[in-house]
This record gives sequence, C-alpha cells and structure tokens, in this order.
Amino acid sequence: MPAGYREYAYVTNGNSNTVSVLDLVNLRPDRTLRVGDNPTGIAANPQRNEIYAVNTKSGTITVIDARSNTIVSTIGVHRQPYFISVDATGARAYVANSGSNSVSVIDLDRRREIAAVGTGEEPGLARVSPDMRSVVVSNRRSGSVSIYSAASYASPSTLQPGSPEAPQPAPQDGSDPPLKFRAAFPDCPGATDIAILPDSSKAFIACSGGHQVMVISLAAAVGSWPARQDPAATSDHLLTMLDVGTTPVHLALKPDGGEVFVSNFGSDSISEIDTWNNQVLGTYMIGNKPVHGLITKDNSTLWVADFASDLISIYSIDDGRLVTTVRTGSAPDALAFSADEHILLAADAHSGDVAVIRTQGQQGAALFTILPTGSSPNAIAVKSVQTKP
Repeated sequence: MPAGYREYAYVTNGNSNTVSVLDLVNLRPDRTLRVGDNPTGIAANPQRNEIYAVNTKSGTITVIDARSNTIVSTIGVHRQPYFISVDATGARAYVANSGSNSVSVIDLDRRREIAAVGTGEEPGLARVSPDMRSVVVSNRRSGSVSIYSAASYASPSTLQPGSPEAPQPAPQDGSDPPLKFRAAFPDCPGATDIAILPDSSKAFIACSGGHQVMVISLAAAVGSWPARQDPAATSDHLLTMLDVGTTPVHLALKPDGGEVFVSNFGSDSISEIDTWNNQVLGTYMIGNKPVHGLITKDNSTLWVADFASDLISIYSIDDGRLVTTVRTGSAPDALAFSADEHILLAADAHSGDVAVIRTQGQQGAALFTILPTGSSPNAIAVKSVQTKP
C-alpha cells in the first residue's frame, strides 16, 4: 500500500444522528461525527474528497471532508430527504425529498440548492444517469416513475484554470433549467430502487409493492447514433414489465451492464434479468429476506445480504449457484466493498455494527471482525484518499 494512502467507510446511524468513520487500512473505528437528525442515505463524491450524508428529519445534507474527516458544510433541502445521487463530474447532486414531493438540485461547488422540481408522491430515489443527461425518480406512494432532463454544464472543479476553450456553466436564468420534466410512467406500485445501464440507454425500477421490475428506454440525444437509427429513440418509453419475485427491493447491476440481479425480499429469492433482451433468465432461492446485492468488478460474484438470517450469501454468477454463506451481526442490510474488494462491509441494522468480511483467503470468504457503529446503521459510502507521505 503506498505511503499516505488512507481509506475510510462512512456509515449513517439513523437512530443516533451520527456518521461513524471506520478506518479500512487499520480496520478500526476512527471517529464519530454528529450530523443532522435521522441520517439515512450517504454518497461519496467521485472527483473530490467529500462525503454527503442525508439527514431525513432535519431536511439537510451534511458535507464531510474526507481528508480531515470533519464536517465542513450543511446544505438545506426540503422535507424528508432520503437519498443523494452525485453526477460523474462531482459538481452536481440530486436529492429526492419524500415529504415535499420534490427533487432538489445541488451545486456542490457552491454548496447550495439551485432548484427544486415537483415529482410524484413520496419520491425515494433520484438517480442520475452516467451520461448526466437524465435523472430518474421513483415515487413510492404514487407508484410511478418520473424522468427529467438535466441541463448540461461545465464543472469549475474539473476545468484547468485559465483554459480558454473550457465551456462555462449553464446560466440558471429560467431559459436553461437545471432539471426539466420529461415523462412519467404509472403502474409501478411501491416504486423503489433504480438501476441505469452504463450507456444510459435504459432504466430498471423495482416495483416493491408487487412482483415486477419496470424497464424504461431513456431518451437518446438528438443526432446520436440511436436517434439516427430510430427517431423514436429521442423520447422516453416503457419497454416492458418483468415478473420477478415478491417485494423486489434492490437491484444489483453488473459493472458490464449485461445483467441485473433483483433482491426479492418477500419470496426469499433473487431474479436474474438479461438487460439486452429485457428478459428474466431465472429466479432462484437465496436466503431469508434478501435486501441488498453487490457484484464484484469482474462481474463474477453476487453478494447478498439476508436480512432475517444474519448471513451474507455468496452466489457465483458464472456457475449459477449459491457458493456459501458468511455470518454477520443482526439484520445485515447495506453492503459496500473496499476499493480493492478484499473487504466487504455489511451494516447490521439491529445490532448497531458493521461486519467486516474478508472476501479472499485460503479458507475462502470469512468474517474477520465486527466494528461498532451507532444505532440503526443503514447506509455505507467508501472513500480512499492519498495524502503526502
């Protein structure tokens, strides 16, 4: 490991109003940060050393500096935010405000909200596409999905100072809104998790109030190759509704985008979806109340948190079978890998800790240790930083 390398996991503790910072190099707690009330979602900035914790009861976003592990700012949004999605430039973020039926657009350079747009009832997630052109919102109470166009802009943080050819941020004077409504799709009861393909061509939405996954074709840019092949590609449209297991709550997308694995909480199973052909390849028993899945970078292995059995199931995608299980604390929920994927972290919602699992070794995957957190840990973000030795 290079000199000056540090890596941390940031864990939101919903009932403690804190974020636990865990040192993943030395595998020990680093510190506890007091944030807003009832922190839920958390995300790492892909371009800068910042972490964003969503405080549901406070209606705020806490900004954490990952170099110093200190709180540097608080951004106000609206009522009952649950989730934050940061775009690929690291300069713009989107927050679903469940209690306000809106999505906040945040300028992370200036650390403030620059717009809020209406959605369906009780939006849970607002996920930005990899190409940053689309924002997909799942509206749990209204059982619908809303699609928005995100304005193109240049991030000051990613431009070379003084570069004459660098594009300028889009003016926010009403002529070029940061987020513009594009389409809505009903009939997805309990709409919850969202997966968007790496090429930004499709969105998959878990309809957790039933037993289906909605598949939507996202509008292609005018003049792009898909639009030249098919003029209809410039508009969003429903492709199909796929039957999976009962109460699908989480979607794990393979890094190559070829398949989505659905955690079916109500039927103790996972469903495998072929994203190219929009077909369910099969549904397989996996564990007791699967709630979250995570796939390795090499697309070979799916790790599934079994909420009601205190286990992590390890499923070989290549072989199509359950390989083994690993014990955790009570009620494993959110999962995250370390940067090198040698460690899997599982937030144990009922025991107030994080299980640290070695993913490799002579005996295979095994529980290495359990690190304490606050009460009701519910989300994890991992960030590595390089400091001067």
